[in-house]
Amino acid sequence: MEEGKIRVVCFGPGPKFKGGISNYNTSLAKAFDKISHVETHIVSWTQQYPAIIPREFVDKTSKGDLLEGTSIKVHYTLNYNNPASWSSTLKLIRSLKPDYVIFQWAIAIQGFPLGWIVNRLSKDPNTQVLMDLHFVIQKERSKIDMRATRYGISKANGYIVHTIKTLDELKELYPKRKFYLREKGKPAGEGTPVTRLYHPIYDIFKPDPGLDIEAFKKEHGLKTNVFLFFGFIRKYKGLHFAIEAFKKLSDRRDDVSLIVCGESFWNTLDQNKLSTRLKNALFGTAKKILLNKSDDERNYNPIGKIDELGIGNKVLVNNEFVPNEDVHKYFQVSDAVLLFYEYATPSGVESLSYNFKLPVLATKVGHFPETIKDGYNGYLAEAENTDSMANAMESFLDKPIPRENVEATSREMTWDNYARAILEGA
Repeated sequence: MEEGKIRVVCFGPGPKFKGGISNYNTSLAKAFDKISHVETHIVSWTQQYPAIIPREFVDKTSKGDLLEGTSIKVHYTLNYNNPASWSSTLKLIRSLKPDYVIFQWAIAIQGFPLGWIVNRLSKDPNTQVLMDLHFVIQKERSKIDMRATRYGISKANGYIVHTIKTLDELKELYPKRKFYLREKGKPAGEGTPVTRLYHPIYDIFKPDPGLDIEAFKKEHGLKTNVFLFFGFIRKYKGLHFAIEAFKKLSDRRDDVSLIVCGESFWNTLDQNKLSTRLKNALFGTAKKILLNKSDDERNYNPIGKIDELGIGNKVLVNNEFVPNEDVHKYFQVSDAVLLFYEYATPSGVESLSYNFKLPVLATKVGHFPETIKDGYNGYLAEAENTDSMANAMESFLDKPIPRENVEATSREMTWDNYARAILEGA
């Protein structure tokens, strides 16, 4: 390594995986790679979850290389189900002699292998181990989730949060520990440092200036005003509320369409295969025993509401994982994005929306009241209240949000600023 170089390891799912955390980890690594004095590595899972989870996590549809033109080295090493890989991953990271290791923390169940590695890695005085927290306390608050989280993140040298709510959850998880919010230009406080940063604006998906928006809308029967739900279909994201609210709006006006674009999270494997049936049975039993969870999200089917409500001619559904190369189309033809979540951690879809200068209509949960200024860069609705959601959508149509406002509120939320803030310690 050249004199004066800084080595950074971004630990999280590499670019071959689906989803927001993979996009996030890849984008962060690319930001570090653009800084001239930084050498960047991605250390990734090969298998992120217990083998019984019935889902395909690898992106098998995208063709482009998200790391093209970079010097980033990717190491796929950690298998959740193979403790020998935990040891070899720790050995690999140590061999890189990193100055910083930034772990993406997004789900409690990963706490057991991550905690094993972090607890040992954080003892090295030459390495700063940081946990980039996308959440701390999961909604269910099950004993196993709480235990896995406490174990998984406890020994980090510092934390990155995206909202004050996450910092409050960190204090709740460790009531006897002291934390201080690290702020640029201010002296260090007492306890463990916590850096508050925003969720940066994704730039891996860019608008295509050659896209014929009107032709796309005509081909798919889209009306003048288009609302978009994008991303994995999970119950907490409230697609069922969005569809019901859209129905109420479309009863009042005939110039609106809805796009539902994304893969049903629990419907990615061939349900007729014996291996899938076995996984479903084992996973269902484990959830009931370990999580005290009586409902089963695998039965969640909000798309069925579209026909039930008689709005099939007003909704475009693409119930598949969208290849990276096609993401831009759905944002470019839309006017606003719907995030009517039941509860929220920082949203990659929100970040992606801002890259296309799209206003966001969201519920007053999680971080959304911190990032969305009602009537300026989006609109806020009451959670689980479809009348309020329909009214927010109508408010957007009556008083459209200027794209300049969206750009203004997100201008400083770049990956470059984010990466430099980590290196500067504020």
